[in-house]
Amino acid sequence: MTGTATTRFRMWGGTVVVAAVEPAAVLTVARTTRAVLSAVDQAASRFRDDSELRRAETDGGWRPVSAVLAALLDAALRVAAATDGLVDPTVSLRDLGYDRDLAAMPPAAPVRPVRPAPGWRRIGWRPAKQLLRVPPGVQLDLGATAKALAADWAARRGANRCRTGTLVAVGGDVSVAGSAPVGGWRIGVSDDHEQPAPDDPVVTITGGGIASSGVQRRTWRRAGMLVHHIVDPRTGYSTRPSWRTVTVAAASCLDANAASTAAMVRGADAVDWLARQALPARLVDLRGQAVTVAGWPA
Repeated sequence: MTGTATTRFRMWGGTVVVAAVEPAAVLTVARTTRAVLSAVDQAASRFRDDSELRRAETDGGWRPVSAVLAALLDAALRVAAATDGLVDPTVSLRDLGYDRDLAAMPPAAPVRPVRPAPGWRRIGWRPAKQLLRVPPGVQLDLGATAKALAADWAARRGANRCRTGTLVAVGGDVSVAGSAPVGGWRIGVSDDHEQPAPDDPVVTITGGGIASSGVQRRTWRRAGMLVHHIVDPRTGYSTRPSWRTVTVAAASCLDANAASTAAMVRGADAVDWLARQALPARLVDLRGQAVTVAGWPA
């Protein structure tokens, strides 16, 4: 992906890419992005015992939450409803052994009992008063939506602050805001955003976002088996993938991420589902064959 000026840094266990049409603005946009990611991490990290979300889970009572966590919860519950619960914030990656940053994972993850997700409808949420109640024994994982929403927030705030077009990519989640460069933002679409291949396709966008979900990254071993981070809420286990990667373009990075994750969980019928949603998408099967829908360029 190319803008007039680009910079990169490591955060959240991966590479964050920031670009700005006005070269002098790129460092300010990068600082804005770091601040947004830090605020989201403090509010909702599942790896930090001192995160606001972890503190809110202690006793099953109603607790007031900050504006940041409230917005993250609103997004997660909206996505759960829109995907018929296939992207559910009550899934437990911890039960699968993913209870710390992947760089700190032991060679073999601890084996815990695995169960279907308790279900997003069990979460008590009063948005008008910003009050949250998490039932005892339930832990929330907002990671599926928080990363994409953070990219949207950072791109918009950078564009507004610097009055220039911006791009923010957090892992496989890309958001753009403001006026795009001439010809648009060029986005490489890869099975592995950390190690893209020279022949990966490139698409151009001028607004909204693109998100990719896949099983090439964030994998680990549990009981001798390779598992990954996309969980089917109906079973509690990693999905048995029909697709290696699903990439979706939408009006926001959050919407694109919700659709790409839900498509991975849906499996074989994801093509028809994405077509009904009129969401341009590219799906790569386990043999590396690509299928495109809803106007995604051939």
